[in-house]
Amino acid sequence: MATDLGELLVPYMPTIRVPRTGDRVFKSECAFSYDSPESEGGLYVCMNTFLGFGREHVERHYHKTGQSVYMHLKRHVKEKATGAAGGAISRRRNGKVFLDLELNRDFNGVDYEYEDEAKLVIFPDHFEIPLPNIEELPALVTIACDAVLNASSPYKKQEADSWEEEIQVSKHARSLRQQENGVRIPPSGWKCAKCEMRENLWLNLTDGSVLCGKWFFDGSGGNGHALEHYKETNFPLAVKLDTITPDGADIYSFDEEEAVLDPHISEHLLHFGIDMLQMQRTENGHHTDNDVQPCVSDWEVIQESSLKLKPVYGSGYTGIKNLANSCYLSTTMQVLFSIPEFQRAYVGNLQRIFDYSPLDPTQDFSTQMAKLGHGLLSGQYSKPPMKSELIEQVMKEEYKQQQRGISPKMFKALVSKGHPEFSSDRQQDAHEFFLHLINLVERNSSGSENPGDVFRFLVEERVQCCQTQKVRYTQRIDYLMQLPVPLEAASNREELIAYESKRKEAEENMRPPPEPVRARIPFTACLQAFTEPENVPDFWSSALQAKSAGVKTSRFASFPEYMVMQIKKFTFGVDWVPKKLDVSVDVPDFLDLNRLRATGLQTGEAELPDLTPPIVIPEDTRGSTTNNSLESPEIDESSVMQLAEMGFPLEACRKAVYYTGNMGAEMAFNWIIAHMEEPDFAEPLAIPSYMEPDLPSPSFPTISALDNQPPEESISILTSMGFPRHHTIQALKATNNNLERALDWIFTHPDCEDESEAMSDTAETEPNNNSFSNANAHSDSSLSPDQDLSSPRVRDGPGRYELFAFISHMGSSTMSGHYVCHIKKEGRWLIYNDHKVCLSERPPKDLGYMYFYRRLSSC
Repeated sequence: MATDLGELLVPYMPTIRVPRTGDRVFKSECAFSYDSPESEGGLYVCMNTFLGFGREHVERHYHKTGQSVYMHLKRHVKEKATGAAGGAISRRRNGKVFLDLELNRDFNGVDYEYEDEAKLVIFPDHFEIPLPNIEELPALVTIACDAVLNASSPYKKQEADSWEEEIQVSKHARSLRQQENGVRIPPSGWKCAKCEMRENLWLNLTDGSVLCGKWFFDGSGGNGHALEHYKETNFPLAVKLDTITPDGADIYSFDEEEAVLDPHISEHLLHFGIDMLQMQRTENGHHTDNDVQPCVSDWEVIQESSLKLKPVYGSGYTGIKNLANSCYLSTTMQVLFSIPEFQRAYVGNLQRIFDYSPLDPTQDFSTQMAKLGHGLLSGQYSKPPMKSELIEQVMKEEYKQQQRGISPKMFKALVSKGHPEFSSDRQQDAHEFFLHLINLVERNSSGSENPGDVFRFLVEERVQCCQTQKVRYTQRIDYLMQLPVPLEAASNREELIAYESKRKEAEENMRPPPEPVRARIPFTACLQAFTEPENVPDFWSSALQAKSAGVKTSRFASFPEYMVMQIKKFTFGVDWVPKKLDVSVDVPDFLDLNRLRATGLQTGEAELPDLTPPIVIPEDTRGSTTNNSLESPEIDESSVMQLAEMGFPLEACRKAVYYTGNMGAEMAFNWIIAHMEEPDFAEPLAIPSYMEPDLPSPSFPTISALDNQPPEESISILTSMGFPRHHTIQALKATNNNLERALDWIFTHPDCEDESEAMSDTAETEPNNNSFSNANAHSDSSLSPDQDLSSPRVRDGPGRYELFAFISHMGSSTMSGHYVCHIKKEGRWLIYNDHKVCLSERPPKDLGYMYFYRRLSSC
């Protein structure tokens, strides 16, 4: 038999590989579906590419590649027999098989056991060879099979590679002696014992001192009193107060001069009255921050956890498992795939996308979007429990929800690849992920339907010089409407004032804070605040050729098919730390924005001249051979220091303030977030000194205004690669100053010389910064009103809408907490809370964060 197997495999030996370092082995999930070894047909792993395929898709791969040898993996799961030893660990009857294979369901090791089965399958005859079969198989095949079976998860490998070094246990952790001094740390109201600073605070684990960190340490400022305390006392370990959760905390060892682990951190914190293991959790395992507690009922109301919700199953009712902190992704994708255009673009074209997918479909955006959409809409992964299972559960009096949902590991790995935030396991902002995803949709929709078109609209901005009364109209593309929250318009203002007084009193006396009071803001007040004119700081009037007071208003030049509205709950506090407003807004079911339609230049209005502000070179730099440096530009140093106190490099802060036109720290903060990964991020600010040939005098060399000229450092990066300056400027304008996309644009427009051609491509820009949205604050894809904007990619229609979905956030920061979404389908509201999908009894529309409206068809 050994000889027969050896001879049988001879023709296929060149195609069988042993996984090398860097090879990813997908043995837990199909590349085209959510089939796994636990699925009825098991999973087939290609022994050449190491891609996994469900029974439905393995034939496609065989016909496309000719690869014939696959490893078939099957996991059989069953409940343990009654009377099995309590507390026993689930048995693996074939221990070596599937080593390090992730479970696709939540098993209770006491209740379940499983048996693993593996075999080689040779296509097209489906000849099967059971494994292990060491004696009968060639040595190379045996080695390859063992390597596949024992390979680590490709996602675990990525996570491990993302860390430069592993945090080690502190040498002081086990021997730390804590003083019995009666110190108890309250849950809020912390401040440095020496300078009363209220941010970047560290609790010394020996004596309980609360002291500030040093400048630029861990993202915020300080006066270094925690380090001084160590030098005075030699007490080595400190924990950052606002990082304490039931899962751990950030710990620093002054002696070892690095971040460390403390296996006994729960005991060390309990010594000072902090019971981290009993800190508030939700049923999903998410925690609230302990610095600013929202109303206690926030989590219960949004998740409707106090109600007995009825689970639903079938097409469109499939949940998405939470990968630690991936609910921002799950809620966004649930809403997008409830929109017909997204369903049609990906699920409707499923077979075409799969048939034309590249050899590695795990790295193809359209394939993974189609896979996710099919997983959510097919109903294959959302089936009700069998009647026998329900009867058995009732008999045991332990009814368990059977919803399992699909795991978005492969999708998340692809869409977050290369992104500094979304590639991490930290919680993120659903609003930012929505813009990121729409950008990916647009970039990958060349030559095919772009479902992101349904969100795109034009914004008309009107800027008026207060002295001359002259105006300028520009248009730009956007994808969502940001609605401000005027706290001064709260209908329960007196109640809020009383609460704030009690809170301050409790903080001063180191007492627990009172029960929080949520501000109730009328939606009409939010809309009114949105329409009000906005002051433009340091406005340069081209009519006066000097700075002047200016005001800006924004209106809709077109209305999209779907209007996305974000309530601006996340803002900067007085200390410039991002915080969340705990507010309730009576968002309506029906929205009429027609009165916000743009009007364009009105009769009697005079336009501002189309001139750009100059940057003047000092006299000693013109013709002087002793000093070639430019005079430092005018920069708002207060904004610079506010950013520097948050931990960003000083030179980066100066560049951010300069390139956002001294528009304030919030605008500059957005610029920093968009440029953190650039190689010259922390290099000194370099002011361009080139001369424009058409200027009448060399005394006033200029660059274009910030609203139409790309950042000079971006231009320099591209020109350093050998591309002409005018070409790089066109590329950056056409791609909203995104360096990666600008490089692609240059290669796809090698002969583009005409400025108008570059401008015609602006419909492909990413979401930009404005009063509507808050991304890429350093740039502006403004289009003049006289340009042709009738592209079919910008749809227009009446501005009347109906609410069909909203995403809610629980917690006090975008970096923590939990997201759920509510979607209206077939006339009823449903709640999507990770893998659970249920009928909603009381959809909390007033506590939402992002709202999704569809245009009323009857308009």
